[in-house]
Amino acid sequence: MEKNIRDKYQAVIGLEVHAQLLTKTKAYSSDLNEYGARPNTNVSPVTLGHPGTLPVMNKKTIEYAIRLGLATESAIAEHQHFARKNYFYPDLPKGYQITQDTTPICTGGKIYIPSENGEEKVIGLTRIHMEEDAGKSIHDVDVFDTLVDLNRAGVPLLEIVSEPDIRSSEEAYNYLSEVRKLVRYLDICDGNMEEGSLRCDANISVMLKGSTVFGTKVEVKNMNSIRNVQKAIEFEINRQIEAIEAGEVIAQETRSFDALKGITISMRSKEAANDYRYFPEPDLPPIVVRQEQIEEVRKEMPALPRELFLKYTGMYGLSDYDARNLTDSKDLALYYEDIVKETKNFKGAANWVMGAVKSHLNQYGLEVSEFPVSAKNIARLVEIVDEGKVSASIANQKIFPELLANPESDPLQVAESLNLIQDSDESSIQTFIEEVIKQHPAEVERYRNGEKQLVGFFMGQLMRVSGGKADPKAANSLLRKSLEE
Repeated sequence: MEKNIRDKYQAVIGLEVHAQLLTKTKAYSSDLNEYGARPNTNVSPVTLGHPGTLPVMNKKTIEYAIRLGLATESAIAEHQHFARKNYFYPDLPKGYQITQDTTPICTGGKIYIPSENGEEKVIGLTRIHMEEDAGKSIHDVDVFDTLVDLNRAGVPLLEIVSEPDIRSSEEAYNYLSEVRKLVRYLDICDGNMEEGSLRCDANISVMLKGSTVFGTKVEVKNMNSIRNVQKAIEFEINRQIEAIEAGEVIAQETRSFDALKGITISMRSKEAANDYRYFPEPDLPPIVVRQEQIEEVRKEMPALPRELFLKYTGMYGLSDYDARNLTDSKDLALYYEDIVKETKNFKGAANWVMGAVKSHLNQYGLEVSEFPVSAKNIARLVEIVDEGKVSASIANQKIFPELLANPESDPLQVAESLNLIQDSDESSIQTFIEEVIKQHPAEVERYRNGEKQLVGFFMGQLMRVSGGKADPKAANSLLRKSLEE
């Protein structure tokens, strides 16, 4: 699409995110909430909606909703009741979904995202409400039939509905990334979009820049990764602009995203709220959330990613890039927190975590919880480098691998046993310098004729002949002095 045409329009995007909760049992029954079980084994008459069965509220669902409400600065409703949302899906055995309609547990709130200009942007939330999941229709196992697995039916969900504050596919990507990070920090959802435990529907419209009237919105479903959400939104923005420019009318509809082709496809006309025939759920009593209950949950809240980001950039003086990388994973942030309890070299600790530690985790497909070296030993590595006992390269290349093999070893003792302690004695270093100068007379002549950048070459040779033990700071000064003579 030509840039001048695209620039005439402004996208307006709202996201509906469904987070599948990490409860042991389902939302309204004692059936197991377990991913990967054999099809149709985590079911009972309650899940299947048999006549005469009664749902019972899972208290953990309420607690998890309160956690998310506190994390997003939402207002938490004291009095709530449930509703039935009626529609037919082959994998919805009751023929309705128990949800919250007029009394969501959380209203308002905000998600902070990095914007395209590098500053922080606030995306408002409309509501967060509790509901149950449908089952799963499987289309790719049997070539002739659709198979239905009802294990997921009744699994507790939180639906997080944003205001239409998102203005680009990149902002949508950042928003969804922050939501996923948040639910993981709160330990209420694993955030795995590939497994369907975090799902996103996007409502997208376009309008002329300067207009105050939103265009007709289109809902896009079936996106199984954050990147695919971004791609689907980008395609849909362009599709709508091209249609408007061609004089077409945008239909309010639901579309599916084909990840292989990178396009959206019409599924059906969009339902309105009255199509669902909401009415109060007669089998569940109203819920009352007391302030005391909210305060109990608040006491157990972990440090959240934005809080840690501000701490790292403010108190620790790290760059936005470093802070964002460290807070991207809760376990990684906690590991870093444990390191800086032992050292005040915050940048040095960050470099180890984002460098050698993450590299090892990525290489072997490990989680931080599986990393063998303690945070205390990483802090000790930072310390002995700061003290000039070993160089950073020696610590990384020689001591760190030894710690991976023997995690309980003390880094300083490892350095001593491998004869890696740096030599700061000037007379010893001078001996190494004289050897290097003697070995490379041509390069010495070039240096003295003005090629001062060769000092890097000489430092490399010096570290080679010293076995990496020469103190770089002392060596650099002595080397320059000798080369100038």
